[in-house]
Amino acid sequence: MSESNHKAGFVNIIGKPNVGKSTLMNALLGEKLSIISSKAQTTRHRILGIMNEPEYQIVFSDTPGMLKPKYELHKSMMSFVNLSLEDADVIVFVTDLFEDDTDIEEIIQKINGSGVPVLLVINKIDLNKEEKLQEVTAYWQERIKAAETIPVSALENFNLQKILQEILDRMPVHPPFYDKEELSDRPERFFASEIIREKIFTQYKKEIPYSTEVRVEEFDETDKLIRMRALIYVERESQKGIIIGDKGKALKRVGTKAREEMEKFFGKKVFLETYVKVEENWRTNKNKLRKFGYDQ
Repeated sequence: MSESNHKAGFVNIIGKPNVGKSTLMNALLGEKLSIISSKAQTTRHRILGIMNEPEYQIVFSDTPGMLKPKYELHKSMMSFVNLSLEDADVIVFVTDLFEDDTDIEEIIQKINGSGVPVLLVINKIDLNKEEKLQEVTAYWQERIKAAETIPVSALENFNLQKILQEILDRMPVHPPFYDKEELSDRPERFFASEIIREKIFTQYKKEIPYSTEVRVEEFDETDKLIRMRALIYVERESQKGIIIGDKGKALKRVGTKAREEMEKFFGKKVFLETYVKVEENWRTNKNKLRKFGYDQ
């Protein structure tokens, strides 16, 4: 395809927590870039995933789940969502068979007033019957001004090609925004820290995952090995004890599972050291949030 016909644009995936936005982006890309857990609010940053083909470049953006902010971290997370409404060529609004528009009415107004084409994607259709799908579809079509409604199962890769085609039909003709070899705009350290955070979400209960942040302090890479040192931050001393566990067993389990995942992701051996540090009330302090990259 000639340069003059090449398509490129930004597709921003938004929706409430836990409707499957990250699963959908990973499935579309065929790569696991966004971390996934069964707990809501797993995604905290805006993560770009770049799909490259000779004829086009689609820059997908996975955003935190839409919610009413309760503290500064939530406000920062929602700023990523609001930003995604401003620079999109296509908005993919993801919901499922179980969510409604509670707490997000204001954002829906912004979506409808954005002038950006919206694809209404109803996810998790493998979990219920046809009658429920019809009911949910009618509900959301009354609320979202959608160019197209697409029922999908991101987990089972059902109807993903339909989403891709609808996106391509709306992509502007434009040269690529990123190098065609790039998979994301995020550095490797970011993905390493996200992998560790995902394992914390799957290994611990209640408030612990939400009170935790991860920073990779050292990242040294050779042809065959990556050596890294990661700090796991918590808000209270009691949480530090829970993260570490009896004789360090809980922290060791997180480290082992994270290392195994990293070796798959990076395609080489990983030597990982993890430490736990208390950073009091980091979720409510703007300066501390800026330190962790929440500076929007």
